[in-house]
Amino acid sequence: MPEVVTSLPLLGLTVVLGYLLGSIPFGIVIARAFGLGDLRRIGSGNIGATNVLRTGNKLAAFLTLILDAGKGGLAVLLARWALAEDAAQLAGVAAFLGHLFPVWLGFKGGKGVATFLGTLLALSFPVGIAACGLWLLTAAATRISSLSALVAAVLSPLAAWGMDRPDLLVLTAALALIILERHRANIGRILAGQEPRIGKK
Repeated sequence: MPEVVTSLPLLGLTVVLGYLLGSIPFGIVIARAFGLGDLRRIGSGNIGATNVLRTGNKLAAFLTLILDAGKGGLAVLLARWALAEDAAQLAGVAAFLGHLFPVWLGFKGGKGVATFLGTLLALSFPVGIAACGLWLLTAAATRISSLSALVAAVLSPLAAWGMDRPDLLVLTAALALIILERHRANIGRILAGQEPRIGKK
């Protein structure tokens, strides 16, 4: 973890603002803007890009991916610019949790993969690129989005360690555990050979 140099009131404000930014449900907003209906009643009911892709609209899915990743990255960059690295990490975690538990949707949100990757890219571009690369390689080999997310998340602490960012070990490990928990049902389907492939409507 980075050295704590920011005052507690400012860190508290960082958490609130990061959470509010992360809680914007871009998947639902994009789906409605494209006339795709209520995303929570489509496919898995998840509000992320993978479920938007199940509608068959690739542009909507791409925009959701970029915006969900961007809100994590933006939270980090704004906190780093205004305060310091301790606030940047806290803002990224808050945005991630905002996506998972958005107040606007009764605290029932997505699984946080895109926001996790966007947060990592802003915290450490090399570590973020490594995690995105792991996702892409696994997706290309298996065409299973959830498995790709799990591989990227679980190996992200190793990427942080290998790229000399020990300050990110606690953050990446904690977020990886949360992602594993959010994917419990997916893990069961993967083991049973029943997990849907990427692009399946």
